[in-house]
Amino acid sequence: MISLLRARLRQGRQTLDFPAGPVPLPERFRGRPVLDGSKCQEGCRACVAVCPTEAIRTDPLAIDLGACLFCAACEEACPTGAVSYTPDYRLATRVREDLVVSGAEAKLATALDDAMRSLLGRSLKLRQVSAGGCSGCEAELAALGNVVFDLGRFGIQFVASPRHADGIVITGPVTGHMELALRETYQAIPAPKIVIAVGACAISGGPFAGAASSGDGVPADIPVDLYVPGCPPHPLTLLDGLLRLTGRIRAGTR
Repeated sequence: MISLLRARLRQGRQTLDFPAGPVPLPERFRGRPVLDGSKCQEGCRACVAVCPTEAIRTDPLAIDLGACLFCAACEEACPTGAVSYTPDYRLATRVREDLVVSGAEAKLATALDDAMRSLLGRSLKLRQVSAGGCSGCEAELAALGNVVFDLGRFGIQFVASPRHADGIVITGPVTGHMELALRETYQAIPAPKIVIAVGACAISGGPFAGAASSGDGVPADIPVDLYVPGCPPHPLTLLDGLLRLTGRIRAGTR
């Protein structure tokens, strides 16, 4: 026991001072892409040809982050450097169309309306449903509970029962075998409720878009309040989106 306490003291404080403090990211981390259409060569579609999810288009140059896997194949294929990935982890949006990037400007998530935030107070309980996911997004969601990110300090927690939840977090492309379970979970959450789509699969179907055994993400009749792109999204991308949704990070402050 003494040795464990000594080890813990040597480790020091591990929890990130987020959002105020510095944000340590791996050197190879790929975040928000920046596009410069003026560098595109006429008729060049090298980036389009290599994209595994058809997330990128030309004329004009744009990337749909809702379908992007952040593999950076487009950056490597572009002969003129018109596409480059930055370490900007801030990717979540409230509107699906805001995930389409055509330059350097970032359209970030805004807070829920005053009435909804007043109802929630300083607490947000979420039920997570893996609707056919590969466990990548699920693993990053689980990481939010560790000592580094400590999601619970912001009053946001995952709960076991949808009847105890304020909203639902959906991962995976929504396979045929999981659609009924997803819909029943959504119906079981008391209204008003929020819906969060996490990862390319939940937003657009990702690499499984158009597959016979799955849908193209969250069904259109389930309204989504927050889109968190990535394959999978980094825990800081998830945390940033959740804090913006709840008004803990306000537009223009970071």
